[in-house]
Amino acid sequence: MSNEIKNVLIVGVGGQGTILAAKILSEGLVFAGFDVKMSEIHGMAQRGGSVSTQIRYGEKVYSPLISEKTADVILSFEKIEAARWLNYLKPEGYLIINDYEILPVPVLIGSQTYPSDIDKKIKEKVKNCFVIDAFSEAKKLGNTKVQNTLLLAVVIKKLGLEKIDWETVLRSQLSEKIAELNIKAFQRGIQLA
Repeated sequence: MSNEIKNVLIVGVGGQGTILAAKILSEGLVFAGFDVKMSEIHGMAQRGGSVSTQIRYGEKVYSPLISEKTADVILSFEKIEAARWLNYLKPEGYLIINDYEILPVPVLIGSQTYPSDIDKKIKEKVKNCFVIDAFSEAKKLGNTKVQNTLLLAVVIKKLGLEKIDWETVLRSQLSEKIAELNIKAFQRGIQLA
C-alpha cells in the first residue's frame, strides 16, 4: 500500500443516493485495509438541495476535508453540481457526470434559467471528463434508483479498485430486497467505465 492519499468528492442533490454511495465506497475501502475519512454535508437535502461527501483514503489519513484542486475524482449525480464543485478537481483528475438535470427552485419559479450545454462547457475545461446517462442505463435494469451504484462503479474502475469484493460490500450495506439489482447496476457501471 502506498503512502499516497486519494481524494474523492461525490456531489448531487438530496434524494439521489449521494451519501449511500459514499458509505458503500468508504466501507469497501476499509474492507480493503485503507485508512478512510469521510465528511458529508447535507445542505437542504430533504428539499432537493446540494449534497456533498468528501472521502479521503490511504495508508494514514488525518483529515476528511479535500482542498481545492486536490480531488482525484469528482462524481456528480447532477450536471449543475459538477460545475459548482469543479474547482476541487486536480488538473489530471477524473470528472464523472451523470447526464441528468434536476431543476433548482429559482429555475422552477422562473427567476433563472438552467444553463444550456453545461456538460459541453465543462468538457472543454476538463481533460478527463466522462458524461454517463446513468438514468437510461438504470431504467434498462428496471429501477432508476440504482443510478448511484452504477456511477459509483465507474469511479471504482477509474481508481483501480475493482478487485475489492464489492458484491460483499453491497450486500453488507443494502437490504436483501435491493442488493441483487444494485449488484447488476454495479457490474454495468464497471462495463461502462
